Amino acid sequence: MASNAYRKTSVSPSATMLKALPVRFLASPEPGGWSRRLPRRSLRLISAALMTNPAYFEVGRFLGGYGFMNITSYSSSQFGEPSNVAGIQDLGLGYSPEEIERLRVQDIGEGEVTIRLYEGRVVQGPLRGTQAVFKVYPGARAGASEADLMALNELRTHAFLQSDASDICTNIQFLLGAFETATGEQWLAFRDDGRYSAADYAKLASARQLKEQSGGMPFWNPFDRAYKLELRRYFVLKLLNGAMSGLVHMHNHDRLHQSLGPSSVILNTALEKEGRYLVPRLRDLAFSVDIGYSSTGAGVLSDGLWRRASAAGASTPLEKRAFGIADDIYGAGLLVAYMAFIPFCEAGIMDGISLQRLLENTFRLDIYAAREYCLADDRLSEAVSFLDLGDGAGWELLQAMLNPNYRKRPIAEAVLNHRFITGAVLRSY
Repeated sequence: MASNAYRKTSVSPSATMLKALPVRFLASPEPGGWSRRLPRRSLRLISAALMTNPAYFEVGRFLGGYGFMNITSYSSSQFGEPSNVAGIQDLGLGYSPEEIERLRVQDIGEGEVTIRLYEGRVVQGPLRGTQAVFKVYPGARAGASEADLMALNELRTHAFLQSDASDICTNIQFLLGAFETATGEQWLAFRDDGRYSAADYAKLASARQLKEQSGGMPFWNPFDRAYKLELRRYFVLKLLNGAMSGLVHMHNHDRLHQSLGPSSVILNTALEKEGRYLVPRLRDLAFSVDIGYSSTGAGVLSDGLWRRASAAGASTPLEKRAFGIADDIYGAGLLVAYMAFIPFCEAGIMDGISLQRLLENTFRLDIYAAREYCLADDRLSEAVSFLDLGDGAGWELLQAMLNPNYRKRPIAEAVLNHRFITGAVLRSY
């Protein structure tokens, strides 16, 4: 099948045991569990209007950038149903150049869109002094018409999600404003709520794991290792909870993410000991899709999604909407798998592509068969133990989210309220 997928190069910049978690982060009978908190007071007071005058901003140093690679062919493994891996969410898997080399069996070409990032701040208005990160699209005048579509879609999506100042989601990146330069570049200004992504955190944790296992970081306290493991579990579950909270908000407002992955989740901290202060936020909404009943099936950037929906047997607007939601859930399932394995394995043992191929190609999405395989490899023992929490709650959730039949996948709110994502499993072992 023919499709477009994108991958970005990310830009980075002693307490009691966690069996007694802070009350506000424990599972709750109300939707959202530990993620239910009041948004920042300032967000409720500001106008929903975005700043569109460049004079309101001061641009600082260049942070880096990322380009796109178009994957124009993919052999699906989902029993004849095109896999999400052929969709846009691959841009968030945090692949290294070495991992990308393994995709040589696919047809890969350099895309035209290259995005630059700058730091900066707001210098006028009620948000004066707010730190910002600028995301710069080249624009049609530079021959990147696709970039214009992406910038416009990302701007419109954020503007829609922020249109009600009393209903702004803490777990979605906040857009401060946007403007176009004389050269046609599109500048989107986001509040700087952190520059580490979930992919960055996972790789840091994996590197620490390797250092610990090799003896580079000896544990003088016999309980130290167990304590650090609990910190890691808590951090990862809260990260996943925040990401799913953002996705629930999007789905409840008729918007798909369509590029969900570890690099599409930004963190305000990457330190596990600061886990109770962690606030994950979804970003990269350039490929977001409007699934309002009057819009389902339309959109230049969503052509691939609707083709896959038709191939899966979704013909009516209601069926296509259900497919789109399930498509996001599949991407979120891959995110759960990534975060359950990579931070708990030594660097070099497992990567995003290997894990995805293991689940999709080797075990054809039979998650429990994959567990038996992983159980036999001591190097994956901590990842297996993590998913085993709550009598296998993690495996249960993965099997549901990665169900080959899109009609049987749970909705985002059901995932958010699952005992694994709420953190309830941390109290049950």
